[in-house]
This record gives sequence, C-alpha cells and structure tokens, in this order.
Amino acid sequence: MIEVRGLQHEFLIGKRGGERRVPVLHDIDLAVDQGEIVAIVGRSGSGKSTLLHILSGYLRPTAAEALRIQGQEVAGFGEGEWARFRLERYGFMFQSFQLIPSLTAFENIELPLTLKGVAPDRRRARTLELMERFGIADSAGHYPGELSGGQQQRVSVARALALDPPLVMADEPTGSLDSANEANLLGLIRELNRERGTTFVMITHDEQVARIAHRRLLLQDGRLQPQGKEAPMIHEVY
Repeated sequence: MIEVRGLQHEFLIGKRGGERRVPVLHDIDLAVDQGEIVAIVGRSGSGKSTLLHILSGYLRPTAAEALRIQGQEVAGFGEGEWARFRLERYGFMFQSFQLIPSLTAFENIELPLTLKGVAPDRRRARTLELMERFGIADSAGHYPGELSGGQQQRVSVARALALDPPLVMADEPTGSLDSANEANLLGLIRELNRERGTTFVMITHDEQVARIAHRRLLLQDGRLQPQGKEAPMIHEVY
C-alpha cells in the first residue's frame, strides 16, 4: 500500500540571501500493508505532520529513493496529478479541519462527490447518511464559522470518508472531539478496517487512538524507529 525509502526533508528558514536549512526528516523508511491501521506517535516537533503531508502530496520531499502509494511512484507528481490521485485514492482527516468557509457543512461533505462527478441524488443520499452517522444532520445548513470545533471536526471526517477511500490519512483525528464522539469515530475506523479493509495511517498524541492500531511507529528527532512498539489488535477500547 505504502512504500517509502530514504525519505528526507528540510525547511528553508530566514530571509532571502540569508536562509538556513533546518532538517526535519532523516532517512525515513516506511512500509504499510493494505488493511493495516498504523499509528505514528512522537513528541510535538518530531516531524509527524510533515511526514503525513508528504505522504499525501501536500509537501514535496527534499529527497526520496522511493515514494510509492498503492504501487505507483508519486515522488515526481505535480499538483494536478496529486489532486487527481488524492481524489481517487485518499481520504484525509485534517487536524485544522480545512473546511471551505463559504460552503455549508452539507456542501463541504458533498464536495468530493461533486468533484468525482457523482449524480446529484446519490450525492445527497451519501452526504445525509454521513451527517446522520456523525450526529451533525441538524447543522447541514450552517457554515464552518457557525460550528463548534467538535462539529467542524466531524464535518471534516465525514468529508474524508465521502468517497469510501481505500486509504485514509489522519492528522490527530480526535483532537477536537469529546469522549463520546471520539469513541464513535474510533469505532467507525475499526469497522471500516475490519469490514472493508480500509488502510489508516494516523498521527496522534492520544493513547486511545494509538491503541486501536495494529502497529505503532515512533518518530523521534525526525527519525522513524525501525518498528517502534508493536501494539496488539484491540477491537474494544471503551
């Protein structure tokens, strides 16, 4: 599903002419099999979100020997190629939601279906199904600025799952959820993984989230530990 070898990344910091290079990721090797739930854990600033954004095409790595997603080499993709690839293959749960402020909650969730060319009646049915499932049906006509952080998070998660993607990247997926909604989301992740074989790669500080993973990988000082701590498959967290 995912194969990464020799991935490195650094940021340029400072004004033009006086920039300095700050290494963030060092010689990352990563393999994720289809149907796995993998949790990447580590302290703030260790490079977790940077790695996830590279795997999702939102950042271009400084260097990589191999960067293959679902058998396709993606390191050389341009923005348009990445956009099409994500639409076809990915769901992404953003830590900062990334909702479009000029669209209602319903329209934000519906957007991937619209971009994919799904017929209007099927788009509406799928969007309503997801809103009901996440308890946000009453917020269908509300704009992101009118929603609480937890409601925005649920809209973001519903949008990520709209096209039933085979691979989901999740950046702190439960960061703004209360315990009840966190339990619901983790239950959904387990259900999708168990019944549909959906692969999840999750960045998290939350022990409850990490506990549902098949594997935990530790990212420390920009270096991914060979296997990190093996985690047992846990189907019931609460």
